[in-house]
Amino acid sequence: MSNAKRPTKEITLLGRGYVIACDTGQEAKLDRAARYLDRAMQGINAQSSALGSERVAIMTALNITHELLEAIDEHRAGEANLNRLNDRLDQVLAKTRQR
Repeated sequence: MSNAKRPTKEITLLGRGYVIACDTGQEAKLDRAARYLDRAMQGINAQSSALGSERVAIMTALNITHELLEAIDEHRAGEANLNRLNDRLDQVLAKTRQR
């Protein structure tokens, strides 16, 4: 069994550094996620600088979760529309083959 540590990467959120475990080759994705999260946290923090960093993190997490769920709903609706279109095409093709 290996005792090797996972590689780490430092990110900055609200001006504070955090060292995060990051698999090799995933650094760019972590950087992108950290930039997105930091921008979202900065936005919440700018709306009310009286909020503590924990509350800013929770509000940001809720906002990002809402964005994710909206995107999932849109994706599912798109899939449903595509499935209905495929069914209609299959029906038309079946009628065409019968002729």
